[in-house]
Amino acid sequence: MKQISIVATLLMALTLSGCLNDIDSPTNSGAPSEELKPYVEGELIVKFSPEVEGMLSTRSDVTRSSIPSVDKVFESVGVYEVERVFPVDSRRESVTRENGLHLWYVVRFRGESVESVEAKLSSLGEIQKVDKNRTVKRAYTGKAVPLSMDKISRAMAADNEGAAMNDELLSAQWNLINNGDLFTQDGVVKSKAGADVNILGAWAKSTGHEDVIVAVLDEGVCVEHPDLKDNIWVNEKEFLAITENSANSYEDNDGNGYAGDVNGYNFVKRMGKITWTDYLDSGHGSHVAGVISAVNNNNQGVSSIAGGDGKSGGVKIMSCQIFSGVSGASVLDVARAMKYAADNGAVILQCSWGYVSGEANIYDWGEQGFRTEEEWKEGSPLEFSALDYFIHNAGSPNGAINGGVVVFAGGNESAPAAGFPGAADFAVSVAAIAADYTPAVYTNYGVGTSISAPGGDQDYYWDYVDENHKHGEVGCILSTLPTNVSPSGYGYMEGTSMACPHISGVLALAISYATELAVQITPEQLKAWMYESARPIDEYFKGTKFYHRYVADLGPLQPMQMDLSLYANNMGTGLIDAAALLDKIGKGGTPLRFPNIYVGEGESKVEVPARYFAGGKAYSYTVTIDNQSIASCENKDDTLVFKGLQSGSTSAVLSVEGAGKSEQHTFTITVRKGAGGNGWM
Repeated sequence: MKQISIVATLLMALTLSGCLNDIDSPTNSGAPSEELKPYVEGELIVKFSPEVEGMLSTRSDVTRSSIPSVDKVFESVGVYEVERVFPVDSRRESVTRENGLHLWYVVRFRGESVESVEAKLSSLGEIQKVDKNRTVKRAYTGKAVPLSMDKISRAMAADNEGAAMNDELLSAQWNLINNGDLFTQDGVVKSKAGADVNILGAWAKSTGHEDVIVAVLDEGVCVEHPDLKDNIWVNEKEFLAITENSANSYEDNDGNGYAGDVNGYNFVKRMGKITWTDYLDSGHGSHVAGVISAVNNNNQGVSSIAGGDGKSGGVKIMSCQIFSGVSGASVLDVARAMKYAADNGAVILQCSWGYVSGEANIYDWGEQGFRTEEEWKEGSPLEFSALDYFIHNAGSPNGAINGGVVVFAGGNESAPAAGFPGAADFAVSVAAIAADYTPAVYTNYGVGTSISAPGGDQDYYWDYVDENHKHGEVGCILSTLPTNVSPSGYGYMEGTSMACPHISGVLALAISYATELAVQITPEQLKAWMYESARPIDEYFKGTKFYHRYVADLGPLQPMQMDLSLYANNMGTGLIDAAALLDKIGKGGTPLRFPNIYVGEGESKVEVPARYFAGGKAYSYTVTIDNQSIASCENKDDTLVFKGLQSGSTSAVLSVEGAGKSEQHTFTITVRKGAGGNGWM
């Protein structure tokens, strides 16, 4: 299993795992090498006390804090830059301040050690917390297993008549539809019907909705991939500014604090351009994105969980790039990516990484991670603050979900505890299964594990060899890859990092269904229903499972066995069931109502009324405003354009007619002088 690590200390790393041809061998344990620094030299992250917030600058080119006691220390240790962690987003600054994230700053200095400066700053009453800026380092150079053009041609020649989607590789995606007829070798069947995400029943209700956005924190997603590009999130204001107005892509054209972020943001290089072509890139981000929302029913490539049906678009993928080639991000950049995702519309945070388990075998891994949630929160205060912000501030009070859900890979150390942050109570931590319901040989399990999903198991399918496949890659997860990794654009990977996007995809599909039904759910409801609807799989955890470790590198030279009884009651609540979860969405949720409108004087606010009613495009909408001197409303191209005329407040009525529906919604329009388009900034 492949590893990427954020080195927290010499005995603690954050790992992204899950690809083939790079299975950890005795000489590649995934532990950080001695020369790697566990944190960025000359940098510390500090959180100031609220009492001094009025003295702090939001600029990135200052060298002092304007707080005398703090600046005295800054001068003595050679501070040359003080930068706010989270750039000012003109649309979200009030929310940022309400959550205290404006108090986090990066302090850069020369001449003293991080430990020395940390001690001096920690003694100041004006500073609440001091956090090292831990570095994110890649601890592997491997690639995925490409799917050859010859295999693509054979798939294209196969008879797909009657298939749920016409994508040519769907028959090879056991993770989506497993009929139990795969992986029979020498009379041994290593596949069981139903060991999948149970997607068919879910697709009968929804195939994904383009209003739902999943942020992928990973390597850069190949936004040009023909099986992905139509489902890539587009920042419309930035896109239009750059393409239609010839604006500079190096400027922040939409005021969100990030320049040129058309499809997301590259937090490694700190630029808007997403990259995926470095010769050491594995294609991991693109592979994850394909599991969630490769374009469905387009007569090519793979199917995905929430990629639409060819007639309507699927959920959108926002690329928040935190890895690139040999370059990684720091905790500073990871935290920025989390907040960026929430502020720009994502409702699912897809994180196929996590700290090495606190129960990992030190001999194999050279390290152990956090053991408790309290230990993790204390050791990673900025990371916790950013995750907490996403959970409580993603989504919309007027949308299908008010809040966000964070999904993490459980880890690949075969340890009896999931890694953090996923093991925290508020997160979803995913374990991996093979195509016969058995736990994948590498998966973490036990404490902190939330739920299971297909992740692939190459070492288990080592003996499945035919003219098309070797070393068991067919037992792994097939998805999209950049052509610099696989010329065909497709290939196999494995790991809890592959199980993770199955959960993100199913949750995005559930939110899509709520969107189509015009109901609202809470993140707590969504997670509870997911856990309640999961299929029990403990009956398969009996006896012994045989496999060959490192089979891709060494061949079947190391026969191994695992006691399946150890996994009983330890793989979360069971196996994700997309169809059962969508059934619960259909029976729950609170019907949406047309919202109150807040608009600035002289400004306009656009609403799409169809979003608030199931089948809303079939209806006609009329707005009647009590006091027309305060605001006006124009019905234009299926939208309602409200304009603030003068400060004040007035009642209004939305009349909905058509297709057997006739009802009225009373709402309030509030206009404020000097406010922005949302009426409050």
